[in-house]
Amino acid sequence: MHVNGVHITLKESITLSGFLLREGHDPERVAVEKNGKIVSRASFDTETVSDDDVIEIVCFVGGG
Repeated sequence: MHVNGVHITLKESITLSGFLLREGHDPERVAVEKNGKIVSRASFDTETVSDDDVIEIVCFVGGG
């Protein structure tokens, strides 16, 4: 799979929320695009990702 342009090998499918947590992302503070389509945050626990997917993760950052 490709995540933000970097190849990552997955040995098995995993939920999107599980993947985000494993990679150190807070699911409440990111937006995710999977294979060119935005994934709703409500679907993070049921949407699975596999080795064939292309994922883009955008982190929300506060500041001022």
